[in-house]
Amino acid sequence: MAGGNQSSVFEFLLWGLSEQPEQQHRLFLLFLWMYLVTVAGNLLIILAIGTDTRLHTPMYFFLASLSCADILFISTTVPKALVNIQTQNRSISYVECLTQLYFFLTFGDMDIFILTTMAYDRYVAICHPLHYTMVMSRRCCIILVTACWTLTSLVAMTHTFLIFRLSFCSKKIIPDFFCDLGPLMKVSCSDTQVNERVLLFLGGAVILIPFGLILVSYIRVVSAILRVPSAQGRYKAFSTCGAHLAVVALFFGTVIRAYLCPSSSSSSSIEEDTAAVVMYTVVTPLLNPFIYSLRNKDMQEALGRLLRGKVSFSCGQ
Repeated sequence: MAGGNQSSVFEFLLWGLSEQPEQQHRLFLLFLWMYLVTVAGNLLIILAIGTDTRLHTPMYFFLASLSCADILFISTTVPKALVNIQTQNRSISYVECLTQLYFFLTFGDMDIFILTTMAYDRYVAICHPLHYTMVMSRRCCIILVTACWTLTSLVAMTHTFLIFRLSFCSKKIIPDFFCDLGPLMKVSCSDTQVNERVLLFLGGAVILIPFGLILVSYIRVVSAILRVPSAQGRYKAFSTCGAHLAVVALFFGTVIRAYLCPSSSSSSSIEEDTAAVVMYTVVTPLLNPFIYSLRNKDMQEALGRLLRGKVSFSCGQ
């Protein structure tokens, strides 16, 4: 048994994406494809926004921040899972595990806060258009994103420190394909009551409060859209908001399932938990570039100019 002074020699074993040997090759190709598409798609969005002065607005600033967070988010888990499948080695060192946990929580929470900020931006733009420029100034946008990064780092450090205090038995199998709070608490040899309470209250606040704010923002947005006299304008707005809400529902639904709904340690339960985790760690970052870009004419034109090499640089937002 090892405690808070565990060294890099101490190792865990990851349960992985599947216990079926015949599925490993297909899973490797599938997750490699999803990872490459996610990174390429989000990187294109960042480059298109950064190199086109017409997109230097608050909405696209937050979209670029979301794309950056998505690249970092998926890169904390999928590459390690791919290496484990390819090498048929499921081990992960104690230090590597806690490092992965910290960055996973940081970038995962960043997704939550950026989605909330984007919803607030749309609320101000649609419900208070005359005050939009003043409220969503460049300084305000930078402060909001900086606050998001600061909050996520503090939350991640809190959870990681509490996990560091726990004791673990060597060669314990973590019931997931990466190091996460719930699976690590399940394999701990010490009392996890404090961790569970902090996860419930702090984790609940980080998940449910932003989710509630997003819902309130979109309810207000929908109410404003219903007052638009043009049927075409209403359809366009509803189409965009509906796509955004679909991503929000998928992301928060699976996050709530993974963190706030306890499950057993049976094999079927582990598979269900893994499926839920895959949805918000892999599928949502994969969908975001398509949801936020393919339905957006300005982004389509910017991506076209980027791919043709016709870009316009500017330091202003």
